[in-house]
Amino acid sequence: MIDHISIAVRDLDRAARFYQGVLAAIGYGKLVVRPRTIGFGKAYPEFWLNLRATMAPVEVDGGAHVALRVRTIELVDAFHAAALAAGGTSDGAPGLRPQHGEGYYAAFIRDPDGNHIEVVTFLKAQE
Repeated sequence: MIDHISIAVRDLDRAARFYQGVLAAIGYGKLVVRPRTIGFGKAYPEFWLNLRATMAPVEVDGGAHVALRVRTIELVDAFHAAALAAGGTSDGAPGLRPQHGEGYYAAFIRDPDGNHIEVVTFLKAQE
């Protein structure tokens, strides 16, 4: 079981503004703020931003890939919409991904630093 994850960002303030709105769409809030890191989560910080100011810009196919699981397709859709509104780019609109398994419904975005963030739910689990 994974307890938490962290991604590297070049500008912590910019990333915090981006993720505060985007993660709020799936119920996460900003829980911990330190000089070089910020933690988001529901009950405890499980998604961390870590400042790497000297990090080179991410290549087209680079960056971290993180998948967050949510309960409904509405949350997947809301996350994707919030990310686009906040300046992220779509890496795959919300929809079924049968190549990943039956009922796999996901959306993919890239954050301003080029990290790939996926939000997924499983339709079978909702029946």
